[in-house]
Amino acid sequence: MNTFTSTNPGLPEDLIRQATYRRNGLAVFGDIDPSRTALLVLNMQNAWVGPGAPFSPEPLDDLLKRINVFAQIVREGRGQVAWIRTTVGAPGTPAYWSTYYDNFVAPELRVHAVAALTPESPMHELHPSAEVHLDDWVIDKHRFSAFAGNPYDLDRNLRDRGVENVIVVGTATNVCCESTIRDAQARDFRTFMPFDLVTAPTADGHTAGLRSVMQAFADVRNTAALTWRDAQPVRS
Repeated sequence: MNTFTSTNPGLPEDLIRQATYRRNGLAVFGDIDPSRTALLVLNMQNAWVGPGAPFSPEPLDDLLKRINVFAQIVREGRGQVAWIRTTVGAPGTPAYWSTYYDNFVAPELRVHAVAALTPESPMHELHPSAEVHLDDWVIDKHRFSAFAGNPYDLDRNLRDRGVENVIVVGTATNVCCESTIRDAQARDFRTFMPFDLVTAPTADGHTAGLRSVMQAFADVRNTAALTWRDAQPVRS
């Protein structure tokens, strides 16, 4: 049986110390049963990926390529891949998050942000490079977390699928990814967030997200450190 390694090359030592002071070492969980694992891919939409994507200062094409590789490994282990799109409905409907958009987004930016994430917008669609397979789930969410304000009962469907391990990747590390991880952990899923498959618009935002997630909400290592139960190590 393969298990996780005890090291995580690529993370600063001071970050590891700050995030793991309540436990001995970096690792949280042991080996993963791939057939009981779900990969939640957040926001790999045209609004974030590709040249001129309005919500990302840099194109995330390379990140999406790495996610595609990892998603195929999850499928080969008979796990579930879910592509989750941030979605905004019309003001006054449950799909419109007024508390956020009306207070945290300036009026001159709000109209463009909301328009980009409505289902009718090309920006709302998954990027063409996302390798979505027939058995993958494609789910819309109306809050940062994939579990909150979601008409698709993600918790129930994961449990019906027999999932015990939730791996969250995509963007942004400290917003949608962190919010989803927190909710998954609170629901008693074993949670993982590979730091090489998440990103944020700013370096400090990415680091802040990793620090808080590592401290109390998920096992944070890179994809090369992940191994499946009774299987070969994951290819990064």
